[in-house]
Parts: sequence; C-alpha cells; structure tokens
Amino acid sequence: MPLQLDYLTRSHESRRRDLLLLTLLFGLLFLQLLGHFPLVDPDEARYAEIPREMLERGDLITPLLNYVKYFEKPVLLYWLNAISFYLFGISEFSARLVCALSGLGTVLFSYHLGRELFGRRTGLLGALVLGGCTGFLIQARINITDIPLTFTMTVALGSYILAARDADHPRPGYYYLFYLFAALAVLAKGLIGMVLPGAVIFWHIVLTRRWRILKEMRLGTGLLLFLAVAAPWFVLVCQRNPEFFQFFFIHEHFERFLTKVHRRYQPFWYFIPILFGFMIPWSFFIPTALRNFWRNRALPGGEARLYLALWAIIIFAFFSKSNSKLPAYILPVYPALAILIAGVFDRAFNGDFRPLRRPALAFGWLLVLLGCAALLYPLVAHRPLVGPIGGLVIGSIFILQGAVALAAVKRGDPRQLFVGLLAGSILLFLTAPHIVFPLFVERKSYREPGQIVKKLAEPDAVLVSQGLRQGLSYYAERRCVIFDGPGEIEFGSKIGDQSAWFLNRDGFRTLWNGPKPVYAMILRDYLDELSGGSAIKPRILWQSSKHYLVTNR
Repeated sequence: MPLQLDYLTRSHESRRRDLLLLTLLFGLLFLQLLGHFPLVDPDEARYAEIPREMLERGDLITPLLNYVKYFEKPVLLYWLNAISFYLFGISEFSARLVCALSGLGTVLFSYHLGRELFGRRTGLLGALVLGGCTGFLIQARINITDIPLTFTMTVALGSYILAARDADHPRPGYYYLFYLFAALAVLAKGLIGMVLPGAVIFWHIVLTRRWRILKEMRLGTGLLLFLAVAAPWFVLVCQRNPEFFQFFFIHEHFERFLTKVHRRYQPFWYFIPILFGFMIPWSFFIPTALRNFWRNRALPGGEARLYLALWAIIIFAFFSKSNSKLPAYILPVYPALAILIAGVFDRAFNGDFRPLRRPALAFGWLLVLLGCAALLYPLVAHRPLVGPIGGLVIGSIFILQGAVALAAVKRGDPRQLFVGLLAGSILLFLTAPHIVFPLFVERKSYREPGQIVKKLAEPDAVLVSQGLRQGLSYYAERRCVIFDGPGEIEFGSKIGDQSAWFLNRDGFRTLWNGPKPVYAMILRDYLDELSGGSAIKPRILWQSSKHYLVTNR
C-alpha cells in the first residue's frame, strides 16, 4: 500500500485502512532484525535476566538479579518478558519484542487520539511524526522499562482527554480506560505512573475551570479498578519481602528524585539537547507547535491543544527537576509533541506554509552541514567511531534530506517537506544502527563470553565476574560470583548470607587456586596481578578492549 502524497492530505479516509497502513509500515520498522544484535549491558541484559530467573525459579512475585533481591523497578516488564520467553524461547528477539510492540502501540494510539481530537489528517500525521522520530524508533527496540511506561501513560493520558473533551457528553468508557492504564503505568515504573497523569489532569481542570470533571470521572469505581490492577503485586511482594517498602518507595522514589544518590545528576537543561536530538527531524518544529497552540487557544480544539501542551511541558519539567536523569526518561512527552507538530503541518496543508518556513529552512541547512561533517569525520578524527563507509552513508542521508527540505521551502510545498523528512528519518534508522551499534556491542555486550561459559562449564564450575555484568549471567544461564564490589545489586547482597557470592580480591584468588573449575570475567589491567599472585596461571578464552574471560583449567 504505497504512501502517496495525496493520501496524507485527505480529510476523510477509512480508519481501518489508516491503521493497516501504519501497522504495516511501523510493524516492519519496529520488528525488523529485532534479534540481530546481542543484548547490551546493563539495561537490556538486566531486564532479560530478571524474567529469565523468574521462569527458572517459578516465582513471578519477587524479582531477583543474579539471584539476589532486586527492587529498583516494578514488575510489568518482567512479567511481559517472561511471557515472551515462555512463548518464543529465550532470545534477543523475545527479550525486545514487548518493547517493540509497546512502541508500535504508542504510534497506533497516537493516531487514534489525534484523529478523535482534530480529525483524520492530524491523527495520521501525528502517528507518522512519532514513528518517524529516529530516536523513538531506536529506543523502542531496546529492552527498557521506559517504553512500556510510554505506551501505558500515552493511553492513560489520551483516554482522559477523550472522555472529558465534550463537556456535555462525557464518555465513561474512556475514564475507565484511563484508570486501567494508569495502574499499568504504575506497574511499569512506579508512582510516576500515577503522579504525572494526576499533575496533567489537575492543571487541565484548573486552567479550564471545568470542576465538573471531578464528578464525571467515576472516581469511586475508577479508583477501585485502579487498585484492583495496581495493588495486588505490591501487597504480595511486601508480604514476602518486608524490606521492599522502604527501598522501593523511599529510596527509589523520593531519594532518587530529591538527591544525587543514584549518581545520575545532570543540569536542569540536560533534556533540551536530548529532546532536540532524539526527535530529529521534527524537533525544529517544536517551538512552532507550542506557539501555534497558544495563538489558537481560542479556536475549536484549543482545549485539546492546551491539554497536549500541558502533557508535554509538565512531564518534561518534572524530569528536568529530578536529580536522576537518563535520556529515555522523557519518552512520554513524544506523543503529545508529535500531535502538536502534526497540527502545524495540517495547517500548512490547508495553505498556510508560513509557520513551517523558518524552522524548515534552518533545519535544511543544518542537515547539509551535518552531512558534510559526517563525510569528513572519519578522515580527521583521531579514533573515529565510524569508518569512511559509515560516514559516507550517514553524511549522504543528511545532505539528501537537507536538500529536499530546502527545495520544499523554496516551492512552499508542505507535502514534499513532510514526506522528505519522514523518508530521510526512516532511511537513517535503517542504516545508522548497523554502522554505530557494533561499537556498543563490543564494549557493552557479553553474549560471546557467556555462550563460551555455557558451552564449556560443567555443573560444578564457578562463574566469576569482576564487578556485575548482567549479560554474563543471562547468556551463561547461571549465577555469577562477584568480586571487587556488588554494583547495583548492593542492596540484595546484604540480605541473607551471601558471603560465598560476593568476594574481595583475596577471596577470589583463594577460589581461583582451589579445586573447582573457575571461569572469570576480569578487567584487562587485572590480568598481570592475577597471573603474578596465583599458583594457577590464567588461560585466556576470550578478550575485548576492556575484558578477558579466563579459566584456571
């Protein structure tokens, strides 16, 4: 089903046909070669190892990482990945499938939301903008908790405004959908699944002065539904693990937000370049979209645009204020911004190209400059991250995309501009990861050493890691003895008698020189110390730029 230019501009088209088109296009993009690359440490391997251990132990309540208690995140992604492993086997594909489907679901619901609020064309354009964000496409194919959170929070926030937008005819079904998906958002990432939608709704009611919504929201039965979905796991895990409440709710929520305990502090403006870079090629139109919402707030649809702006601004400001920051945290703002940006293009399709002219012109020239820089980078950099062929491919895409944008500005053609940006973004997504991602695999993946251990190690052999390496446990399918610090499983290492599993260097050397076969992942600069201080010289089985896999047999 070709994506023709006139198809984008139609005000009326079959909803089923639109959804089929979007499912085919983005289904291929989200799912293609999903299992091609190994899981990357720490996040992807962590969120695969925990459900693998759940299935192995037959316990879906208490999360363990490297077989010690791990309470940093709720259970939704663990459960979904466990189901994926059960159905399709343990693999990179099944580990990433849930997140890829969550990304696809976010795109499809954004279409539905945009169509219901502003009409068919804005809904379709909004879905294409969201799915055409290279950063969103890439992150949605990574096994991280922020993708299911983005999907559940998008459905929750979208369902609320679909229920409340018509003051005379509220839609109770959408209110209940809001409570259901807010509960799932809590199971996906914790209290922010409730706090952030609550903040957006609060300010929507205050600014529109529609206090009647509080009576229409079915608060009583809605909260019962919310608790019926969200509460059971928290009750069960607290009953089985008395230490869960303090660690999860106090340490992982309040201390994470208010202090620098997680050592992820970044300045307040940290997410501005993150948003700009990850929403390319559409990020240049964000200021225009926000100005458009404000100038047209009195026109039909103004309240819905206000709500989408609140959605984006409040969530962005919340994470900017937090003392713990990672790039994926602001993913839930993308759907709202995508629909607002789609509104600007929708207006341009109606004949008003002026709001697009300046950002498209600036973006076009920037792409040309970035393309030239990408061509030269492998030739002038001391240790380039990409080779000449990679620089040529990425640079050519940037230059071509920029040229199309500049030509569209000259002609005043919003359709050419939109399709050119979308096609360039998809082409960049299809090529860039294969050029850049192998570098991360070499530095951040432990598939090859894990598979070596799985193949060679007998049941009585001991697997050791200098520091926590989540992927080593996952691929070897056995527990690691950790020496030189427990890393992020420090909390679990203090529960029960774990002395045999967490060692200092002296304890490791004793184990190494003992009677059991030992397979150890060590840092490269530790090899000489191990060789000089041990009766048994290490045999190297595998090596990377930072690590050796060695054995005493």
